[in-house]
Amino acid sequence: MALCFRVAGRQGERVPDARRTDVVLLLVALVWGSSYLSAQTATTVLPVLVVLFARYALSALACVGLVAADRKSGPWTRDEIRIGLPLGVTQAAILVVETYGVAHTSAANAGLIISLTIVITPLLDRTGRGGGLPPAFYAAAGVCLLAVGLLMSGNGFHAPRLGDLLMLAAAVIRAAHVALVGRLTAGRAIRPLRLTTVQTLVGTGLFLIPASGELPTLVHVGVAGWAQLLYLALFCSVFAFLAQTWAVQRTSASRASLLLGTEPIWAAAAGIGLAGEHFTPLTGLGAILMLTGTYWGQAVERTHRSAPSGAPGPAPSGARGTARPAPTDPQIRTDPVEDPV
Repeated sequence: MALCFRVAGRQGERVPDARRTDVVLLLVALVWGSSYLSAQTATTVLPVLVVLFARYALSALACVGLVAADRKSGPWTRDEIRIGLPLGVTQAAILVVETYGVAHTSAANAGLIISLTIVITPLLDRTGRGGGLPPAFYAAAGVCLLAVGLLMSGNGFHAPRLGDLLMLAAAVIRAAHVALVGRLTAGRAIRPLRLTTVQTLVGTGLFLIPASGELPTLVHVGVAGWAQLLYLALFCSVFAFLAQTWAVQRTSASRASLLLGTEPIWAAAAGIGLAGEHFTPLTGLGAILMLTGTYWGQAVERTHRSAPSGAPGPAPSGARGTARPAPTDPQIRTDPVEDPV
């Protein structure tokens, strides 16, 4: 699963490589955006806990295989295991709430509401520069909250739907998880694949017992069901993580943030194009406001965290918490993927 892109250019020409990097980041955003519809489809034929266990177990098998194949990176470090354990628990909490949420709302709404992580994370993250966020950031957050209200309204204003509320809770939990990642991994040499492997093993263990009573349903799930589970585990998790790690190390944090931030657009496109979901005028307006608010808040937060001298501070976390700037040494990159490896 290693990504090894080589570009044959003259005199150090990097334009083709830059375009390839952009394509990879857009592919990651597309795959992550489609994960909501895939999870929704999987939960129509399997219990949620079985879907989560299978997704984690398949991801863990792939990660363990990749670690075993990488014989040059040395043994596991204490930090990778010690930090991976609590992050595996918080990551599992995200997936529980998110998967139950997407089972009770539209894939488009799920992808749009979860993008609130972009503006919630800076409120919880204390690893960057001091000082409160500027008023413009809170204005952008207000736009996002208005968007959530419109998205929850559906065909008219009514009591919030369970699925939308769960996705809102998932966004808050994910933001807390991303902030915790920054705090625990700061200044430590953490290899992403190793940390991710620990998290997938933790998640597999956590869901094994709750799902054990319904595991026999996997036998009868059929080819289509297994295809959804494999897609969620290998593409939306393992592949997307390795691809975004490769790509973010080869572009600017701002550009990566912008491209990965298209995830809710792809989520809405998948829901409308593949599942026949429909946007009412209210939900359409909510979608526009959500995208506007998250991009605006992201830009304000990124500018605020820039050093006065012009040196970049930590970039804002993307919808999956992966758009932080890459260190010059890829072995010290600390951002784990958010879903679920």
